[in-house]
Amino acid sequence: MNALLRDVCSIPTAPFAEGQVVEYVRRFVATRQGLSLTSDSAGNLLIEMKARKTKRRSPRWVFAAHMDHPGFVARRMIDAKTLEADFRGWVQIDYVRGTKVRFFEPDGREVAGTVIEATSANYDRLTVPDRVKVRISGPVSAGCPGMFDQGAGRFKGKNFYSRGIDDQGGLAAALAMLDILHRTPLKTPVAVLLTRAEEEGFIGAVAAVLRPKLLRKSDRIIAIECSAEQPYARQGDGVIIRVGDKTSIFNSALTYFLTQQAEALAKKQRSFKFQRALMPGGTCEATIYDAYGYTAAAVCIPLGNYHNMDRAKKKIGPEYIAVRDWQFMVRLFVYVAMTAEQYSADNSELKKRIERRFKRLERFLAENMASKLAAKRGHAGS
Repeated sequence: MNALLRDVCSIPTAPFAEGQVVEYVRRFVATRQGLSLTSDSAGNLLIEMKARKTKRRSPRWVFAAHMDHPGFVARRMIDAKTLEADFRGWVQIDYVRGTKVRFFEPDGREVAGTVIEATSANYDRLTVPDRVKVRISGPVSAGCPGMFDQGAGRFKGKNFYSRGIDDQGGLAAALAMLDILHRTPLKTPVAVLLTRAEEEGFIGAVAAVLRPKLLRKSDRIIAIECSAEQPYARQGDGVIIRVGDKTSIFNSALTYFLTQQAEALAKKQRSFKFQRALMPGGTCEATIYDAYGYTAAAVCIPLGNYHNMDRAKKKIGPEYIAVRDWQFMVRLFVYVAMTAEQYSADNSELKKRIERRFKRLERFLAENMASKLAAKRGHAGS
């Protein structure tokens, strides 16, 4: 399972240049029975695992992750040693200037370079570059993805480091779930939606809801992220049920169900750890799905050096996560997929829990009122 995390987080990618991730996913599906792969006109992917045949058709559970990470897309060679490239994604411009980068050709050739100029033409995003010039060690093809030169995925102690974990780490967790379950006949259909260009404003996810070839309104969607660590949601403390992000709050009933399943899993597996928190470090795709009328919740793990910004050193660094947090996320996905038929959209389980206590204590309401009436009559008589 850890090898899958390492492999996926070592694939070069950038917004609108996710081709190498797509090819990896195609190979992954082709070697596993019970999985099917479709795509839409935007290049989003949907991996499906059908449920066993039953009399009642269950809604599909869709685990959604994005395939890109903030990075560079080559435009043209200005001269033999200088490349002009677009920068895609949100990283502060002062971190980008002067940093080392690496471009990845489709044939496997890697070209190292250094950013010598970073500029922004966007009046509303002046602190984020959209165009760069790179002093380069060799020719680079137009459209080739580039990433901060922070190394491929590797394990060090309790942590995992890579040039990109947001959201390759989430994608890897979804694939790990499928790898574990693809031979298991589930009661509920399960799918994994992989979107493009999330870092440029959820472009793939928006395409998926505006032109819904892959999604159905009956889907229960769980958006997966690696989200910036918060003081109250620390690395090593477990996978996070994300109740909301910087922009919105997610579906209450679905979020409660995820919490219930996490609690049940913790009772079955004492080593399992989870947290529940609002993660306001950014906006995630659950906000998009919710805004367009889908039932959506979110799960994430705490991320260090969010978008490669090492704020302590004020320079670009590798992103990192606690390995156990990622493993707990995979465990939770597997458990949710296996128990999804228990979900009730009308919050019936929560209402049962509320009403059990109410029935036990409601008599005190009547007793209290009776004592007040008796006291009032006694006062009137005096």
